[in-house]
Amino acid sequence: METNSKWIDVDTADGKFEAYLSLPRSGKGPGIVLLQEIFGVNQHIRNVADQYAADGYVVLAPDLFWREGAHIELGYDGDGWKRAVELMNATNIDKAQADIAATVKALRALEAVAGHKVASLGFCLGGKLSYLTVANGLVDAGVCYYGGGIQNSLERADQITVPVLMHFGGADSHIPADAVKSIAERFDSNDQVEIHVYEGAEHGFNCNHRDSYQQRGAAQAHGHTLVFLGEQL
Repeated sequence: METNSKWIDVDTADGKFEAYLSLPRSGKGPGIVLLQEIFGVNQHIRNVADQYAADGYVVLAPDLFWREGAHIELGYDGDGWKRAVELMNATNIDKAQADIAATVKALRALEAVAGHKVASLGFCLGGKLSYLTVANGLVDAGVCYYGGGIQNSLERADQITVPVLMHFGGADSHIPADAVKSIAERFDSNDQVEIHVYEGAEHGFNCNHRDSYQQRGAAQAHGHTLVFLGEQL
């Protein structure tokens, strides 16, 4: 993949933090704010950013754990998992939303995105944050991969007024089938919300760094996402 990537500063009321920017070969295109899992902007998330940049998007992934330490990168083993859960539990969702708003502002201000639309795309914790980013009216479309906790934020459903694509694993041990059902039922009358469930796929099925990676589900979801983004942006 021929991409151009670097870390850039994002200004907030609480100070500066960094976000990983990946540019397509053309140097310009629609924008994606890429929202991390609970493992930080690690190699996997940077790979995802570079993949979508190769697909023609300008991608900016904010370091949402910056208040706990810059550039925290965790693996998926026992120690990494334990620290990731600690960081997730310590995350102030209101501050995270403010950081994402600042990231969207920074992305839209880039010359590379001038005249283009912007979407949010998130995984796990980032999946829920992508949903909230759409509800906050910050982006033109949103993609949520196995967004844990969306079912507990359905009071925001009426604020979803732009297209949203959601991906869930059919065998997700972290997001019960009843949770996915409640989300689907809540959005049944909203034709802007599209939901896909991938048979046999566990939580994190998109991440090829994890034992839960499912190549078929990851490929299907990526294809659905590219079609969705191509239509919406």
